[in-house]
Amino acid sequence: MSYIEIRNIFKIFGPDPQTALKLAQDGADKDEILAKTGHTVGLHDVSLSVERGETFVVMGLSGSGKSTLIRHLNRLIDPTSGEVLFDGTDILAMSISELNAFRRKRLGMVFQRFGLLPHRSVIDNVGYGLEIQGIDRKPREDAARNWIERVGLAGYEDKFPDQLSGGMQQRVGLARALTTDPEVLLMDEAFSALDPLILNDMQDELMKLQGELHKTIVFITHDLDEALKLGDRIAILKDGKLIQVGRPEEIIMQPADAYVRAFTRDVNRSRVLRARTLMQPVANGCDVNAGWPRIAGDMRLEDILPVALATEGSMAVINDRQETVGILSKQQVIAALAA
Repeated sequence: MSYIEIRNIFKIFGPDPQTALKLAQDGADKDEILAKTGHTVGLHDVSLSVERGETFVVMGLSGSGKSTLIRHLNRLIDPTSGEVLFDGTDILAMSISELNAFRRKRLGMVFQRFGLLPHRSVIDNVGYGLEIQGIDRKPREDAARNWIERVGLAGYEDKFPDQLSGGMQQRVGLARALTTDPEVLLMDEAFSALDPLILNDMQDELMKLQGELHKTIVFITHDLDEALKLGDRIAILKDGKLIQVGRPEEIIMQPADAYVRAFTRDVNRSRVLRARTLMQPVANGCDVNAGWPRIAGDMRLEDILPVALATEGSMAVINDRQETVGILSKQQVIAALAA
């Protein structure tokens, strides 16, 4: 069983969702249900799983259902039908007190508009989650100072939100979410309000922290480039329906339909595709020339290209144990970039 499981979720907004639910289960689409009942389908029979320690990105345009989906994970809204399980526990069956404890101790949330308390200093904002849990001031502030430093804001502890840039405010929001040491980070369009330069810095900061912490992250975005950069796996939603789930390379190389294909048409493949995606697998390193350059399976095409252009033969692809697991030729690299 996966760490988080969403099973056959329907969410229908309106005064009589059960009537609309029957239509949805019988195959009616979003527009038909709206025309017949006046109800809006937020999610239509969505099932997916999130593994412990992965960054799982949910991507879609406005109205796709992505924010509706993440609100089911902390039960800000309940589904019309379906199940939401964390580590085998159905959160829809939790009492109010159990749900509040679950939210306080196991979930961290990072918001699009920062969500900082304007009358509190940085250190008090960052320690707010621990304050709610009843943690004494000294250990609370020690934990807050640790995370303020880790997100690069040492020296700003006594500043207030209106004294910080947008990027700095979002770092405070991230530190606040991490200070309670949650198992899961829910990030709803967390970086979409930032300008491009700050956006890139925050993405890099998140990837660096995730490399150290290995949290389970569910990240919502409308930006495919952001999804491809951050996600171990990506789910693509359209009109409340799940269209495709896969690793970034799979989304690019094997789009499920014309909708996904159109999304990925202009993606810079060199920044997404990796050696392991294109290589020809080999067993026990056989058929590998000892003089060939060795490249890591996780190496991106933009980094592979200079190596490929400098060699007359092929390249040996190695795993984390330095074992040869595949062969990649110059022609394969050029063909992948030209596709």
